[in-house]
Amino acid sequence: MKHAIYLLIAAMLVTSCSKVLDEKPQAIAEENFYNSPAEVQAGLNAIYKPIRQGGSMGALYQCQLEIYTEYMYGRGSHAPLNDYAGLDNTNITRVGDIWAQFYEAIRNANIVIKKIPGAKSLNTADAARFMAEARFMRGLLYFHLVRNWAGVPLRTAENMSQLDVPRATTDATYQFLVEDLTYAADNLTDQPRLDGAPTRWSAKAVLADVYMNLHDYTKAKDAAEAVINSNKYALVQVAVADDYDKIFGPDVQASPEEVFYLKFSRTPADQGFSYPMYAHYPNSGYYKPGGYYTFYSDAVQNKFMTQWDKNDLRYKFNWYVQTFGLTSTTILNKKFSDKVTNTAAGNDFPMYRYADVVLFYAESAARAAGAPDANAMEMLNRVHRRAYGKPTAAPDAAVDFKLSDYNTLDAFVNLVVRERTYENCSEAKHWFDLKRLGTVKQVIQNMKGITVADKHLLWPIPTNEYNYNKAIDPVKDQNPGY
Repeated sequence: MKHAIYLLIAAMLVTSCSKVLDEKPQAIAEENFYNSPAEVQAGLNAIYKPIRQGGSMGALYQCQLEIYTEYMYGRGSHAPLNDYAGLDNTNITRVGDIWAQFYEAIRNANIVIKKIPGAKSLNTADAARFMAEARFMRGLLYFHLVRNWAGVPLRTAENMSQLDVPRATTDATYQFLVEDLTYAADNLTDQPRLDGAPTRWSAKAVLADVYMNLHDYTKAKDAAEAVINSNKYALVQVAVADDYDKIFGPDVQASPEEVFYLKFSRTPADQGFSYPMYAHYPNSGYYKPGGYYTFYSDAVQNKFMTQWDKNDLRYKFNWYVQTFGLTSTTILNKKFSDKVTNTAAGNDFPMYRYADVVLFYAESAARAAGAPDANAMEMLNRVHRRAYGKPTAAPDAAVDFKLSDYNTLDAFVNLVVRERTYENCSEAKHWFDLKRLGTVKQVIQNMKGITVADKHLLWPIPTNEYNYNKAIDPVKDQNPGY
C-alpha cells in the first residue's frame, strides 16, 4: 500500500510531464480530464511530486533548516550558513528552487480545486473529500512559504491565468491558509484516500501548529486535543535505541504515530528519499549508495550536545562518530538510515507525527491556561518516558519531570521546547520553533557564540519571481538585506 501513490504518479507522468514546462498554469489538458474519480485522484497525486524532489522536501529543504539550528553545522557549499549572515548566491539559488517547487505543487492543487466543481462523474462525497485534500496541501505549502518568506503571492484557482500577482501580507497569507486547512479538517475523512494522503486529523495537527505560530494557544490546544481524543494514534513504544527504527526506519509501511508523512520508497525508480545521502559519510554502514555528509555536529565542542543526556535513547539513535578532517568528536546524524538500499532510501519524511501533537498540546494547554497543570506535564512526560525505554502511559519517578520543579509558564515552555528539540532532531522542525518563540538570536548566541543577522531570518524573494511577476517590486517587496 505504501507504493500506491507513487504508481499513480508515475502513470500520470507518462502523458503529462512535458506540461510542467508550459508557461500557463492551466496547461494540463483540462477539458478531457478531471471528470472521473480516477482522473481527479491522478491530479491529486501530482500535487505531491514537486515537493518530493531532492531539491525540495526530498532532501535540501531539510538540510537548509537543520543547519540553522544550534546543534548542527553545514559543510561544503552549505558552510556559509554557519555564519548566520544571510544566504550566499549558491544557497539563494537553492531556496529559489524550493520556492518554485512549492508553487508548482500549489499550481497542481489549484487545477484540481478549479476543476472539481465541473467534474461530471463525481458524487458529492468524493467531490468534498478530493477538494479537501487539494486545499489541505495548498494550505500546508503556504504555511511553509509564510514561515520562510513571510507574506507571499497568493496564487489561487481564481487567478491562475494571471502572471502578475502582488505579494500578500503575512496576515493575509495566514488567513488564506487557515481557511484552506479548516475546510480540509471539516471535509476530509478519518481514513486517508491512499497511504500518504491526509485525513481530517492530519489537518487538525497542521492547524495546531499554525495556531501556535499565530500565538492563538486556545485554538492550538483544541486542535491538538481533537487529534489526541480521536484515539487514532499512539506513541510507538521503544525499549532500546534501535527501536526508534520502528518509527523512522526504511521498511516501516505505517505506524500508529503517523499523522501525516511524505511517503517514499526504494522502488520504483526515482521514488526514494534523498535526504540520507546528505546525512551520511561514504562507507559508514548507514547508507550504501554513499553520502555527502552535508551537515554534522560535535559531541564535545557543541554546547547543546554536551547538555544532551547520553542515557537518552534518542541521542544513541541519532548520532554516530565519524571523523573526516575536523575533530575526533565529530558526529553525524543517523535518524534516517537505510543500510541495504542500492538506490535511494525507503524512509518516509515525518511532517507530523503523534509525538508532535502531544507536545503541541502540552505547550498550548499551558499557555492557554497561563500555567502548566498536571495534564500538560503528563503529556510531556509520555514522550520523555519513551526516550528512556519506559512505558509511555505509566508514571515513573525515576525519569518523570515534576510539576513542582517547572510550575511557571516560562519554565515549562522551555522544558517542552527542549524536549521537542531532542525529539525532532533532523526533522527540519526546530528552526521554526525558535522563530515562533522569537528566541533565534538568544539561542544561537548562547549555544554557538554567533550573532544572527536580521536578514538570516527570512529567505529572499527569488529573482525569477520578480523578473516575471511585475506585481513584485524587486526593491520594495524584497525581504530585508537582499
